Amino acid sequence: MPEYKSWLKQLLEGAKNFGPGATGALVGFLIGLLWMVLGLWKTLFILLMTFAGYFLAVRHFSDKESFRKFLDKIFPPGFFR
Repeated sequence: MPEYKSWLKQLLEGAKNFGPGATGALVGFLIGLLWMVLGLWKTLFILLMTFAGYFLAVRHFSDKESFRKFLDKIFPPGFFR
């Protein structure tokens, strides 16, 4: 197991050195691969859910009070307190 962690750590450190072109090519390759394996609509659904998760994380999860207000809009007020 420790070998796996060191390999993953090296991979993440190497990813920091990628330029924007290599990162864009990798993202494009992954989207194309998903499209070929899953089809257009499933791939678009996955991309939409990924974007929604990113938006929610940036907007609401960075501030605890904002997140509580968001939960109060969805659930009855005070449900998670």
